[in-house]
Amino acid sequence: MSRILVLGAGELGLPILHSLAHGASTSPPSSRPTITLLIRPTTLLSPSPSKSKELSTLRDLDVSFLAADIATSTAAQLASHFKQFDTIISCTGFAGGPGIQLKLLHAVLEAGVAHYYPWQFGVDYDITGPDAADGLFREQCEVRQLLRGQEKVKWTIVSTGMFTSFLFESFFGVVEGLENVRAGGEVVVRALGSWENEVTVTTPEDIGEVVSKLVLEDHRTGVVFTAGDTVTYGRLADLLEVKFGKNKVRREVWDLDHLRAELKNDPENQIKKYRYLFAEGKGVSWDKASAVNDELNIKTTDVEGFLSSES
Repeated sequence: MSRILVLGAGELGLPILHSLAHGASTSPPSSRPTITLLIRPTTLLSPSPSKSKELSTLRDLDVSFLAADIATSTAAQLASHFKQFDTIISCTGFAGGPGIQLKLLHAVLEAGVAHYYPWQFGVDYDITGPDAADGLFREQCEVRQLLRGQEKVKWTIVSTGMFTSFLFESFFGVVEGLENVRAGGEVVVRALGSWENEVTVTTPEDIGEVVSKLVLEDHRTGVVFTAGDTVTYGRLADLLEVKFGKNKVRREVWDLDHLRAELKNDPENQIKKYRYLFAEGKGVSWDKASAVNDELNIKTTDVEGFLSSES
């Protein structure tokens, strides 16, 4: 019986937990994997109304809870918890701040966990490298280097591209004003770098399905790629015009010179670092045909489908 621990129940952690629980439920009771969520003690004891509902749903799915605080615990303290599990999936994101991903990795190695899925759900850090966007992903690259330099723990990295919904967040700047166009205004679509630049996107729900299949059935190691879609910014603008009408969509280009100047004036701004990275176009897209989705018989949501599902 496999013992699985998921770190974090946010935008990605919840879909992964749900997919794992559904997949595990099809196994015979004698060999059914156990699924546990590591959660802050304060969240477990005094959850908000929305979080309380989430935890109740997870209990109904036979997900157990382990109370621990990643931010305040040492690597040794985390290792003492991790020793109970065979597989650990990190869904902590970047919210914990610098050093968290390395601390988790050291804890995993100390605990001797059989298989680790680190928080690498994003771009291809092997291509971007540690110095891209002023070292934005340096820690992610260090995690890869450490994993490749050891043989004690098996590991799988799932490169997903950008979460599809992030592409449509106004604060990111690529698609701005969806709420306005629904009220009769216009939406602005901006190309990062050029209209020919590509970006790969995947929804958290599809990532959850892929991770569940990898953990419960496939067990492959190394770096794998998912892709709900890979689109140019020009194609994105075309799809928005089809949905809302050409007279409702305004196109702009934020080229590298513009984004470089923006970043120079605000060098600590993480969003501006992301924009510049995607405008450079290195390691942020790959051919959907090379992704693992079809091989695992998982149908993913493309950008057109995502837009169709939006009200």
